[in-house]
Amino acid sequence: MSRGAGGGAGSPAGQSALRKLARALTSTDHKAIAKKYLWAGLVFLAIGGLLAMVMRWQWAHPGEPVPVVGQLLFSASGGAVTPASYTSLFTSHGLIMIFFAITPILIGAFGTFCIPLMIGAQNLAFPRLGAVSFWLFALSQALALASLVMPAGAPASGWTMYPPMSTTAADPGPGQTVMIAAILTTGAASILVAINHVTTVITQRAPGMTWGRLPLTVWGFWLAAVLSALFLPVLCVATSLLFLDRVADAGFFLAGAKGAGDPLLYQHLFWIFGHPEVYILILPVWGILGDLLAVFARKPAFWYRGQVGAMIAVSSMSGLVYGHHMFQTGMGPMLGGAFEVLTLAISGPAVVLYVNWLCTLWGGSIRFDVPMLFVLGTMFVFGVGGLTGLYLGAITTDIHLHDTLWVVGHFHLIMAAATFLGSFAAIYYWFPKLFGRALSRPLSLVHFWGSFVLLVITFSLMLSAGYEGQPRRLYDPFGYDFLAGLEGINAVTSYAAFALGAVQIVFVINFVGSLVRGPAASDDPWAATTLEWSVPSPPPEENFSVTPVVRRGPHELASPEAVARLGRDYLRQDEESP
Repeated sequence: MSRGAGGGAGSPAGQSALRKLARALTSTDHKAIAKKYLWAGLVFLAIGGLLAMVMRWQWAHPGEPVPVVGQLLFSASGGAVTPASYTSLFTSHGLIMIFFAITPILIGAFGTFCIPLMIGAQNLAFPRLGAVSFWLFALSQALALASLVMPAGAPASGWTMYPPMSTTAADPGPGQTVMIAAILTTGAASILVAINHVTTVITQRAPGMTWGRLPLTVWGFWLAAVLSALFLPVLCVATSLLFLDRVADAGFFLAGAKGAGDPLLYQHLFWIFGHPEVYILILPVWGILGDLLAVFARKPAFWYRGQVGAMIAVSSMSGLVYGHHMFQTGMGPMLGGAFEVLTLAISGPAVVLYVNWLCTLWGGSIRFDVPMLFVLGTMFVFGVGGLTGLYLGAITTDIHLHDTLWVVGHFHLIMAAATFLGSFAAIYYWFPKLFGRALSRPLSLVHFWGSFVLLVITFSLMLSAGYEGQPRRLYDPFGYDFLAGLEGINAVTSYAAFALGAVQIVFVINFVGSLVRGPAASDDPWAATTLEWSVPSPPPEENFSVTPVVRRGPHELASPEAVARLGRDYLRQDEESP
């Protein structure tokens, strides 16, 4: 047999595969870019999750060697987590999960995939900018990984990177500097994505796709992009100044002998971005919930305009409430009271949204498909997380709870559990459209029930430990007499977290296996009404062979006219009335 007859790189088959790979890597098609974001985010979700597992081992078995990976990660200490390595673990875990896992999955993948298809566009407004933004983001992920293996150790300042812990005075190694560069780079990439998404929705909508006919998913992504364009530059300013403090002794955030700066200035800059970031990640989830509830309840979303108005109200107020993160920094009573009132007031529009979701369910013909289960799970954890946040928005209760595991439980219910389950709702809903294949329902059900139950157990027990006064960020909290009785609840929390991590293996098997040999998916497996379900699965490169004309809103469900004339209960946005 000749050498070319095999499958080597020099053979026709090998050359064809290389050409396909090159096209995939350099493509400006928004769908190809979205898939790259999805893969990148899922890989870093696994990395961030593994770091969490190591932390939970330390709290379940303080000072004992970590099984399997202990000798690889902590060979100098015999495989056990040390106080310094524990600080690096929670620093890297937080930064990876927020900036390099959740953000690319929600904003990068599904924002980039859904927006053009759902508004009837052929591509993003700036296709090349979309490709450039991904590779800039990939560079930031490479820098984040590099920061973990620097000779002097990984970053150890905490995920908020407060000075002076993040300056060379406390962490002189290069790991912190490289991580700051990674955050600055991913911030720049996210600004480019935001500009692209905002412009695409404004300029590329199909004829008839008015603002009042946009799917709620598009509203969520668009408002998140507006907030990103406004507030991510503030993060870039903060990290740039911090970078200059480290490499040039600029002294922006160091007071005393090394400079006349102010560490609190960084906290103001960080949280001016940091609290809108909560809404940058949750707004797309809110939009997805609004649309998917309508599809699987088989009725129009209750008070569409009210839901849009509530999301706009939250977006408008998001930059006015950041001060509740700084109640313990010496803030004056009048200013603290103002932030308390604003923080509690922003809950109002969120309640409006939640009531609308419940009203959409009420009287609906609910289909408990897997995406719907993830939607209902998201509603539950978001409700619990929102209620527990009220105690942190009030000054008197925040003073007791601020540096305890209550904050960790609340934050994870909102930012981890809600965005995690919401992201999986999106994955299970749009997987057939992305890849043209169907996921296994039995494996999907195992993944949902395992994830939902174990998430609730894990983070609810964190709330309980925080209420008992257990501080966060302690390497070994049980050395204190008043916390010794909490060792049992922490062990249960850890083993629930280990089980949660194990359940994700089921998702990996389902995801990869379905890509390889999953059954072909129909063009519209959910009987949905938005424009992306009117094209083949997966969509062609140009999305629509003919530009669609939009004739109605996104939720024409339970339609008597469609039932009478078409034998089905819905009309898509671009269909003519029968």
